Amino acid sequence: MAGGALPGFRDFYPDEFAQRAHIFRAWREVARKYAFVEYDGPPLEPLDLYTKKSGDEIAGQLYNFTDKGGREVALRPEMTPTFARMVAERANALRKPVRWFSIPQLFRYERAQRGRLREHYQLNVDIVGEGSELADAELLSVAISIMKELGLDAADVRARVSDRRLLNALLTEIGIEESRQGAVYAVLDKFARQPREVSITKLTEAGLSADMVEAVLELPTVKEISALRENLRNSATVKPHLDRLTTYFAHLHSLGVSEWVDIDLSIVRGLAYYTGIVFELFDAKGELRAICGGGRYDNLLNDLGGADLPALGFGMGDVVLGELLKERHLMPESSGTGADLFFVGGNGALEHPIGDALRLVHLLRAAGFSVDYGLSADRYQTQPTRNQVDSAKKSGARAVICFSSGTEVLVHGLAGKLKEAPAHTFASRPLLAADETAFAALKDWFAASITSRHPSND
Repeated sequence: MAGGALPGFRDFYPDEFAQRAHIFRAWREVARKYAFVEYDGPPLEPLDLYTKKSGDEIAGQLYNFTDKGGREVALRPEMTPTFARMVAERANALRKPVRWFSIPQLFRYERAQRGRLREHYQLNVDIVGEGSELADAELLSVAISIMKELGLDAADVRARVSDRRLLNALLTEIGIEESRQGAVYAVLDKFARQPREVSITKLTEAGLSADMVEAVLELPTVKEISALRENLRNSATVKPHLDRLTTYFAHLHSLGVSEWVDIDLSIVRGLAYYTGIVFELFDAKGELRAICGGGRYDNLLNDLGGADLPALGFGMGDVVLGELLKERHLMPESSGTGADLFFVGGNGALEHPIGDALRLVHLLRAAGFSVDYGLSADRYQTQPTRNQVDSAKKSGARAVICFSSGTEVLVHGLAGKLKEAPAHTFASRPLLAADETAFAALKDWFAASITSRHPSND
């Protein structure tokens, strides 16, 4: 018998699935608040959809094979190429700006380690057809609002922002020609993860003078736009990019998220297709990989799908985010089935056999309640009620329901001490007769006495 999931893959038992669902709910809730609509695409795509964007060497990181039709295919390692293909196919018909999101499962064949597996789920949020910095601010606001939705704050997570257009202008101002700027980007991208001496060596090997090297290594220390303005106030090359970034930060302030955001010119996003403002979200303690990354990629849709439209987007994976939520004790606790009601045998079980109980279960479910029960007619009538209530509590149900007599149904809350929990009796005959007024009364009481005090984790 197999000994578990493949390396880098996960089994989602109910507790783990509930945690995944918790993240997905936050993703969908915030995306829809921002008026994004959900889409999806196939998990299997032509291999050249990825090699066209990243080169043939990307195949070494993919789950790719030749299918039975002789086609070279791969499990999707990212969503952007699929997104670009789909937008290009209907570019003329789509209302602009496009505001789409998706939650695909992605696959990469690479060494599994903390925060990085061979499969993960990722929220992709993209905007197409708008080139203004307001769209950039809106995009980052979505990512930060998700952090808020999950209970994190600006002391837990920092958004680090840069602009590749500004960085290009600064490198030109330093005197670094365009042919060497790619090497500089590679050093900046690893600035926080490698010793300063290594960065100096790589920049020197790229042909930079000692003064240029020192100027490049000063860039990640810049924390205020005003500092750049003071040092470069006479630079016509740099000024328009500083003005754009200033406007961008003003929009972030108006959107209520600026306190989460820091300037960091070492954020370049290693992928070459980014063209403008870029960002990454990190845990403030710096113990985990990036939670989220993205930015503007105005040329990529044209390169991949033939749609010449400005675009921007981000990806946020569930693995690092899940680790952060666990460390901050923000993951929901296991709650078993978490049903609204658990049907148990009470004092009226002899007068109301299992058939009556099942009818009431059916009617309660039809009325919108989630209902659990012991699945044993014998235990319903013979097992002590207190033992059945214990089972109900262990299942995570919020209340038990039973025939307390021949004429009454009792609903009793399970949170806290049983003696202090809310309880109420209802006439059994109208409920078994599916009387709408009777069910309305039960629902109103449940909402006021159970739901309002102990909301569901759903």
